[in-house]
Amino acid sequence: MLAAIFDCEGPRLNAEEKAFFKDVDPWGFIVFARHCPSADELRAHCDELRECVGRADAPILIDQEGGRVARMKPPVFPAHPAPAVFGELWRLNPGAAKEASRLNAYLLGRMVSDCGVNVNAIPMLDVPQPDANEAVIGDRAYAKFPDTIIELAKAARGGSIEGGALPVIKHMPGHGRALCDSHHELPSVCARKEDLQSVDFAPFKALADTGLGMTGHVVFEAYDKDHCATLSRTIIEDVIRGEIGFDGLLFTDDLRMKALGGAMASRVKDSLDAGCDVALCCNFTMEEKIDGVKGARELSGKALARADAAMGQLQPVDRSDTTDAYEQLKALLKPVLA
Repeated sequence: MLAAIFDCEGPRLNAEEKAFFKDVDPWGFIVFARHCPSADELRAHCDELRECVGRADAPILIDQEGGRVARMKPPVFPAHPAPAVFGELWRLNPGAAKEASRLNAYLLGRMVSDCGVNVNAIPMLDVPQPDANEAVIGDRAYAKFPDTIIELAKAARGGSIEGGALPVIKHMPGHGRALCDSHHELPSVCARKEDLQSVDFAPFKALADTGLGMTGHVVFEAYDKDHCATLSRTIIEDVIRGEIGFDGLLFTDDLRMKALGGAMASRVKDSLDAGCDVALCCNFTMEEKIDGVKGARELSGKALARADAAMGQLQPVDRSDTTDAYEQLKALLKPVLA
């Protein structure tokens, strides 16, 4: 298996993509809104992807956070609140907020896993700072305080697994101080190590036993002035694996983001050389996919063991009707959504 995750350019696979995926055998795939016009279409697409690599349990990822980050959209699929809503409820009733976060993540897990997706890239553990770019974090964050984020994220992690979708903690080691959007340019953070350790790293450290994690394309000058976290061996070895203690499977964030430069092959190679386990190659053209493979490698050794351990956390799911669960979630959130 190749240490990479790909998607297809159109709503469904074409013959060239099928042949490519069969040949290179990527570890997993990711889906976007174009792949989700209906539950049946998404399910069929997932079946096609897995057929290409001959693995019925091949990982298929999605970003279904709720709020503005949702690939499965209304009116076809139920709308879910942004993570910040649970932080608002926390201020009124922490117990209700934790239960709502768990239930919401369970329902998101059911929504995606009912359609064949088995990894949902939640919870986001970034701690937003007052001057951070709202377009990047904003209401995607549970709260502004690490302790609150930790409790709500732990609840969401459990709910997601219960719903059939493995969670992914992101964006390691923290995106909350970024002043610009890494989709468009490279953020650089000049905070002291002490501040990063006590605030930004804290939620990741508390959830370090999660099986899957994702880096962020952010430069932390206190640790490495020359490389963003995704491309920094210092950040990955000393911070993510060391200070934070994360020993799960580490994805890159999307390698096509404009925060990074250079050819796709070098982006893939440099991220894996830095210590990432799997390269996340989103929205690559076919030419970019072919180039990206040149920088990739087989998933083996510790990375393969981490992948197997993470996927081993998938549990059988009760596929009963979720109507009552949605009513329970609505009731819990009534004080902040009324």
